[in-house]
Amino acid sequence: MEDLAYDKLLQKNSEFLWNPFTQMSQYIEDMPIIIESGDGVTLTDVNGKMYFDGNSSLWLNVHGHRQDELGQAIKDQLDKIAHSTLLGMSNIPAILLAEQLVKITPTGLNKVFYSDSGATAVEIAIKMAFAYWRRVGHSERTQFLAFENGYHGDTVAAMSVGGINLYRTEFGPLLFDSIHTPFPYVYGFPGPAEECISYCLKELDTILKSKGDNIAAFVIEPLVQGAAGMHMMPEGFLSEVTRMARDRGILIIADEVATGFCRTGETFAVNHEGVLPDIMAVGKGLTGGYLPLAATLVTDEIYDAFLGTPNEQKTFYHGHSFTGNQLGCAVALKNLELIERADLTSKVAEKSHFLACLLNRITGLEHVGEVRQKGFMVGIELALDKAVKQPFPSDELMGYKVCLACRELGLITRPLGDVVVFLPPLTSTNNDLSEMVNILAEAITKATQ
Repeated sequence: MEDLAYDKLLQKNSEFLWNPFTQMSQYIEDMPIIIESGDGVTLTDVNGKMYFDGNSSLWLNVHGHRQDELGQAIKDQLDKIAHSTLLGMSNIPAILLAEQLVKITPTGLNKVFYSDSGATAVEIAIKMAFAYWRRVGHSERTQFLAFENGYHGDTVAAMSVGGINLYRTEFGPLLFDSIHTPFPYVYGFPGPAEECISYCLKELDTILKSKGDNIAAFVIEPLVQGAAGMHMMPEGFLSEVTRMARDRGILIIADEVATGFCRTGETFAVNHEGVLPDIMAVGKGLTGGYLPLAATLVTDEIYDAFLGTPNEQKTFYHGHSFTGNQLGCAVALKNLELIERADLTSKVAEKSHFLACLLNRITGLEHVGEVRQKGFMVGIELALDKAVKQPFPSDELMGYKVCLACRELGLITRPLGDVVVFLPPLTSTNNDLSEMVNILAEAITKATQ
């Protein structure tokens, strides 16, 4: 059997593998973890050390690793067929999953289009919105509105509507222009929360009055800007901005890739404020973290605009080789069954209160400026001087140092700049949560001394 010792694997990693969102020179120097197995809320590396999965394997994991029923669903489907195309034909799991997604998503989202990642689900949503207006005779609606610092994926259209400056610096010539409006990041605003909210709403109103008739859709991460650093919308803000956009006839695209499937304490984040989007993108937790699968859901009104004879060329010209893959759809069906059977939405909402109490300890630490939480989505903002919200010098990489300290203590997570992200698997017990928060507190204290 081939030698799978850590040193040999690290050498192969260095020689052959390019890890995503990773500076490879630093990665190799830091002696990275190489995972061999997982069980429940923990991961085990090739050296036998066990870690809590503190970011749910990039916000994906729902029921824990090696969940028997999810694995069996894949095996059962594999005994029938692994994949056949969805172009011009269909398959059983894709049809049944579409039915279930329509049942659990907000009212009006009655048609499902599959893809393989959150970024592609958003890309599809953008193309659908653009093409929809052309099909209904409003080709002037070509622009897209989104929030500053928003993240919607790393495909070209998703980057174009995103507000991440790094992408615009690196890939600017590839991107189309979009319109960005301020997000109410209260912690970073030089004034009270009320002024921050008022400012953001006034800026949006100005944009809508001057450009609203040319905007196809407003792309929104409901309630939580994940990649921006876990920025949270104040209560009522989501419903107000969607109302303002709808008054100008603008479609609402809800990017629920990160927030969907119980992560915020509701099945979908828009449910907190009763928002009914025209298009919704879902991914990440859709398969419980087992296989790549995403979906874009739309209203009948949008779907119907693409109907016609072949000669009319109204078809939605988009599709991937693995669209509607049977293995992914089969495990997603089982995932939704487990969520319902366990009443996971209510349990996450309940445990979120317990988690909030635990996080009070983190809030009181000397170098924690703010702890932001919505359900099982947590961002811990580090600060050199919390009294005046002074950040650490960027070259200190304090967020990264804290996450390295977490790793040493048995917890895996990743930083977003100097925001430490904590997204535990949704089936974490109170004891699991307590142990993980204890590690976070110790790691922050150790790294910031």
